Amino acid sequence: MIDSTPLDCVLGFVRTVEAGGGAAEIRPFLADDFKLTEWPHALSKTGSTRNLAETLAGADHSKDIVSDQKFEVVRTTSQDNRVVLEMNWSATLLLDLPHWDRGDTIRARSTAVFELRDGLITSQDTYDCYYTTPE
Repeated sequence: MIDSTPLDCVLGFVRTVEAGGGAAEIRPFLADDFKLTEWPHALSKTGSTRNLAETLAGADHSKDIVSDQKFEVVRTTSQDNRVVLEMNWSATLLLDLPHWDRGDTIRARSTAVFELRDGLITSQDTYDCYYTTPE
């Protein structure tokens, strides 16, 4: 990833997640000291912080929770080694969750702030706003 710009790296990471990439597929984008911070939202009232190993395990586990993930990148902002994406995210649920049933499409407006070092993502702070749309 070192030859790409920070924005190229982040967009490559997002497209890999969107394609269903698990631990092996997303690992090349992430630094050894990677940290993921999910700020509180409808599905996690307290939010969470995960290290690299926890993030990779979560990537493999996500295949049991959602399918057909889509990230519509609405806006990007990039300065030095910081990239901010504003996205519309959706996925099909493979199990029941609070507010949604298996087979429903779950949606969120998300802002993610990425920090990079030496062409690798060192941190991601995610702010998700889940919502439902009328059928």
